[in-house]
Amino acid sequence: MEQVHPTRMELMKKRSQIVLAEQGRDLLKEKMEALIQEFFKIMVNFSESREGLEQLAVEADIALLVAEAVDDPVAVKSASYATKRQIMVDISGKNIMGVPVPVIQKTSVALNVMQRGYGLIGTSSRINEAAEKFEAEMDMIIRLAETETTLRRLGNEIQMNRRRVNALDQIIIPELKDQAKYIRFSIEEREREDLFRLKKVKKLIERKKVKKKMAQAGTRSG
Repeated sequence: MEQVHPTRMELMKKRSQIVLAEQGRDLLKEKMEALIQEFFKIMVNFSESREGLEQLAVEADIALLVAEAVDDPVAVKSASYATKRQIMVDISGKNIMGVPVPVIQKTSVALNVMQRGYGLIGTSSRINEAAEKFEAEMDMIIRLAETETTLRRLGNEIQMNRRRVNALDQIIIPELKDQAKYIRFSIEEREREDLFRLKKVKKLIERKKVKKKMAQAGTRSG
């Protein structure tokens, strides 16, 4: 409180700051609530897709185990080398309540038998099935990458907004109110002191007037 000047101008300033801080807190709360709603809306789809990914991963692993168990392991490894390639995705962006999130172009990595690069002779349907399962798994991973990144960024923004709201609610606004209360108390105390001094001066003036009248009356009687 030592740096607070107890003046009416300072009191008006503190009251304006309190109003602005409360308005900012309310806006942040509204934004946070909207972000939470968006977060959980996306989270529902993410949970369902995550379960689908886990199921695909299990099916792909089983298909690979079957291919390795029934077919020649060398043929399986040879087919895996033939299908090895880089996967390119186009990434752009958008905003959700002011939060930048990625948008991955939905392109499938699934190929047909002729596009995989291995020869049809010596390659069984079991190897083809394993390849299909892993390609479907990769498609799902790419789709989930966008959703997971979006959820992470929304979650970070929600946490940051919550910290700001808590700081305003628990530190900044109470401190401003304490300062305004201190200024108001100081002004009222000063006004009481000024009023007391004014009354005291008035009494002194009245006493001097009375003494002066008495002195003038004594002079006339003498």
